[in-house]
Amino acid sequence: MTLKQINILVDSVKLFLIILFSIAMISVIILFASDDPLNAIYYFFIGPFTSLRRIGNIIEGAIPLIFTALAVIIIFRCGLFSMISEGSFFIGLLGATIIGTTFDFGAIATPFVAIVFAAVLGSIASSIPALLKFKWDVSEVVSSIMLNYIIQFFVIYMISYHYREPLASSLASLKINENSQLALLIKGTKVHFGLIIALLFCTLVWVILYRSRLGFKIRVIGSNSNFAKYVGIKTGVSMVIAQIIAGAIAGAGGGVEMLGMYTRFKWTTSPGYGWTGIAVALLAHSNPIMVPIAALFIAYLDVGAAIMARSSDVSNEIVMVIQGVMMLLIAANALFSRWRQSLVVKNATSENKSLLEAKA
Repeated sequence: MTLKQINILVDSVKLFLIILFSIAMISVIILFASDDPLNAIYYFFIGPFTSLRRIGNIIEGAIPLIFTALAVIIIFRCGLFSMISEGSFFIGLLGATIIGTTFDFGAIATPFVAIVFAAVLGSIASSIPALLKFKWDVSEVVSSIMLNYIIQFFVIYMISYHYREPLASSLASLKINENSQLALLIKGTKVHFGLIIALLFCTLVWVILYRSRLGFKIRVIGSNSNFAKYVGIKTGVSMVIAQIIAGAIAGAGGGVEMLGMYTRFKWTTSPGYGWTGIAVALLAHSNPIMVPIAALFIAYLDVGAAIMARSSDVSNEIVMVIQGVMMLLIAANALFSRWRQSLVVKNATSENKSLLEAKA
């Protein structure tokens, strides 16, 4: 067994046990919080699978999380802690709205142009904390969080004063044209072509991280920035590029969400997909291929909590508690560290023994 296989095995077991523990903890909390716990547990765990529409809700909820989680993975792999994926996603919603309400290039070209424009806006947003970090060593955590609020109010201003529907009683943009909307994949649901785009982005991010020179630089910088500088890697430039790529992915996710799920921009505040994307990225252990599974699980919890809240006496805030505990468990690097180490030692011993036998 190679070192890579050992890491995959340990991380997979860790992910499975964390999910299992989360499910068990949800059940325990419901037992104490509900007067009819069996009914609440049924709606939470079984409710999301009782109809095609509800199953579709899980997939629909997972799509934006895949994009923001991928953005977070690229940023974290570079050793940074920028939270700009939230702002990049939100301004991506605006980008898709601008193209969708203003232009019509046909059923294929219009969504493509809208998503590309959303990605460009997302990359511009993410470049600001990146450049501040590169030029003046400004904390990317502080600058990105502050910038998220600036982006939020800027987007709402643009919708309110430039793209608002005059006859709407609440904040809503002009209706995007039909050619801008992404095609449905599953009838009876709102699962759209954005799912295919999200999976393609997972593959793209994996290729960038593990099959490109830029990805190698990003991983080396994230592991040891001092060593990266020693071997001649331009760490500052690579960090800026990584954040710009991450912002483009999150922005594209906002564009996909807008064109796939809505006909008008109606948000009055940021939807929070960027923050939840952090939990998804941690749950996937920063592996782009594992992101869809992690996103589906988080979306499943959200859908189950919503059904439970409507059908029982337990509120859906329980999911926030579970997500917080999951993040603590995932961040616990010591979990399974002894098992990982024993497998590495066993593998090294086996290889040494094979070499000695070959020499003999």
